[in-house]
Amino acid sequence: MTDGSPENVDGSESDGSVSEKKRLIAALLCWFVGVLGVHSFYVGRTTKGVIQLLTLGGCGLWALFDLIMILIGKETDGEGKTLTEWN
Repeated sequence: MTDGSPENVDGSESDGSVSEKKRLIAALLCWFVGVLGVHSFYVGRTTKGVIQLLTLGGCGLWALFDLIMILIGKETDGEGKTLTEWN
C-alpha cells in the first residue's frame, strides 16, 4: 500500500480483478434459491444460470459446490473477476 496501489481487505494488493458483486449476496442467493441458479444470474454468468435453472442446480449438487466456492472466495463473476468483498 505504500506505493499507492489499492489493497484488499486481507492486506494483499489488488490487481484490478476484483468483482463489484458482493459475496454475502451471492452466498445468500445460493443458499435460498441456488437450485434455480439465481446466484449465477446475479454474478453475471447467464449461461451457467440458465443451465442451473433447467437442471435444478444439478439436482442441488452444483448449487452446493457453488456455495462452497463462494464461501471460500474462489467464485468469479461473468467477467472472470473474483468475488472478494462481503459487504
